[in-house]
Amino acid sequence: MDATTLSIIVPALVAGCIVLLTHVPLGREVIKRGIIFIDLAVAQIAGLGVILAYQLGWEMHGIEAQVAAVCSALAGAMVMRALQDRAGQHMEAYIGVIFILAATASILLLANSPHGSEHLKELLVGQILWVDWLQVYYAALITIPVVIAWFYFRERLGNTGFYILFAISVTLSVQLVGVYLVFTSLIVPALATFRLVQKQALIVGGIIGFTGYLTGLLFSAVFDLPSGAVIVWCLVISAIVISMLLSKVSYAGK
Repeated sequence: MDATTLSIIVPALVAGCIVLLTHVPLGREVIKRGIIFIDLAVAQIAGLGVILAYQLGWEMHGIEAQVAAVCSALAGAMVMRALQDRAGQHMEAYIGVIFILAATASILLLANSPHGSEHLKELLVGQILWVDWLQVYYAALITIPVVIAWFYFRERLGNTGFYILFAISVTLSVQLVGVYLVFTSLIVPALATFRLVQKQALIVGGIIGFTGYLTGLLFSAVFDLPSGAVIVWCLVISAIVISMLLSKVSYAGK
């Protein structure tokens, strides 16, 4: 592997690790609350904000688009927070409806755009290999306060605080890695570690995530395959393999 390939993979891997810093702990909370598809919905709403900004003539990766994405995601998160007290056991159904409305709105807005299909693909699959160090730097600046707030103040923040932090994290992540990887990074490590206690789950979830991103980036570079799709598969395989190893260690210890 040459220096040029490494110069692409390394910032992409660091970006993936930044995503995992928030998504591993938040994924456990999502599983606990039973609102599995909230990340898809919020990510899609954030993407809708970017598309709206693009339709207004702004750059899709410019500051205006980022503000539009954050505002859209926060608005969507607050709608879901308001629904939570009324929806009860039907909350997932409401989240599904919100997701499909945001997804189809994106399709409609880009229907007459000559590059509409490209923008939709970028939103869903992401462009992690095109992440540069400046994006990584800004992502870290936003992620660190979110992580601190989650681990030290989440009891005081309550439900509303959870939805706000979640919206900020998902908006940032969808800009870096796309909707598919946002969902996978949140749910797969959480599913693989839900039987473990908090500290163990976070460590093992981080290992699953790091292994998935690293192997996915390497495979995509070697075989010239779409990085986002490959990383999704590698995250799932990583979760299965590590879960099996944990089961064997647990069984051997009895």
